[in-house]
Amino acid sequence: MSKWYESEKCNKGIIISSRVRLARNLKKYNFYNKLSSNDAEKMIQEVKSSMLDSRTVFGEQFKYIPVNTMNDNLKFSLVEKHVISPEFMRNNKPCGVLVKDDETISIMINEEDHIRIQAISPGDNIGEAFDLADKIDNLIEESVEYAFSEKYGYLTSCPTNVGTGLRASYMMHLPQLEKTGQMRSLVQAISKFGITVRGIYGEGSDAMGSIYQVSNQVTLGQSEHDIIDNLKRVAATIVQREAELEKNEYKEASDDIEDRVWRSYGILKTARKISGKEAMHLFSNIMEGKNMGVAGLPKLKVQLVELMINIQPASIQVSHKTDMTPLERDKYRAEYIRNTIE
Repeated sequence: MSKWYESEKCNKGIIISSRVRLARNLKKYNFYNKLSSNDAEKMIQEVKSSMLDSRTVFGEQFKYIPVNTMNDNLKFSLVEKHVISPEFMRNNKPCGVLVKDDETISIMINEEDHIRIQAISPGDNIGEAFDLADKIDNLIEESVEYAFSEKYGYLTSCPTNVGTGLRASYMMHLPQLEKTGQMRSLVQAISKFGITVRGIYGEGSDAMGSIYQVSNQVTLGQSEHDIIDNLKRVAATIVQREAELEKNEYKEASDDIEDRVWRSYGILKTARKISGKEAMHLFSNIMEGKNMGVAGLPKLKVQLVELMINIQPASIQVSHKTDMTPLERDKYRAEYIRNTIE
C-alpha cells in the first residue's frame, strides 16, 4: 500500500500536504492529566473496538501500535513520518495509535486529549483531509460518548482547542520567504487572522529544509468550515508571495539558481557521509529548482518528500535494524541517497 508521502502531489508545488486534526475526549473519563493508568487502558480498548470491530471498510485498514512500550527509535520514526506528535512519544501512561495502512489517518489514544484524530492528504487538499477525519470522528462517536457542551462545544484539555477541537494545517516549502528574511513579518501578519507558523514537526521544532507548518490557532466560536476557509485564504496569500519571490529571483539570477541546484545534486550524488540537516538543505534547493522550472534535472527513484522522511535519524535506525553511531548514520544516509539518484 502506497503511503501519502509517496504521492507525486507532495512534489507539485509550495504546499506539500494538508492535515486536519480533531481533539476529542470521552465523557465518562477524567482528562488525561488526571487519568489513571487503569482507565487509560480501558479507554484504549474502547477506542480500538470502535475502529477494529466496526463493520465498515476502515476496520480492515487499521492496525494498533502500543506506543508506550516501543523503543525510542520506533517512536521517533513515527514522529518523522508525521504519524504521531513529538509530545505523544514522551507519554508515560498507557497509550497507542491506530494507523491506516497508507498512513493518511492516525488516531492517537491518550495524547494531550483522549483521542486525536489526524488525517493527511498529499498536496493542496485540505477538504479531503477534513472529510477523512470527519468520517472517522463519526464512526468512533457511534460507540462512545464525547465530552460536549451545548455552550462551548467539544471539551478539551487545552482551552485553545475547545469548540470544534479542530486544528487544520498545511505543510509548506518556503525557502524564498526564509532567505529574504520575511518569515518574521509573515508570522506577525497572519497572526492577526488567527493563523500561526511552526517548524516541520509542529510547535518547538525547527523548519528543516525550509519546511513549515501553517495552522489555525483558535477553534472556539468558529465552525469547522470557517476555520478551514480562513486557513485556505491565508495559505493562498503565502503561496502567491513565495511564487512571486521565486519568479523574481529566477528572472534576475537564473544562472546562480541553476548552479545552486546542480551543485546540490552533485554533492548528494557523490558524498560519502552527510548529515540530515545538510541533506535537507540540499533537497530543499532541488525542490525549489523544480518549482522554478529548472530543466534537465536527474530523476529520483523515490519522491522527494519520501526521501526527506527516509533519511531522518530514527527512520534510518529502524531501516538498518540496529543501533548506529552518528557517523555510521551519516555514511548510511549518503549511500542511500546516492542509490536513489539516477
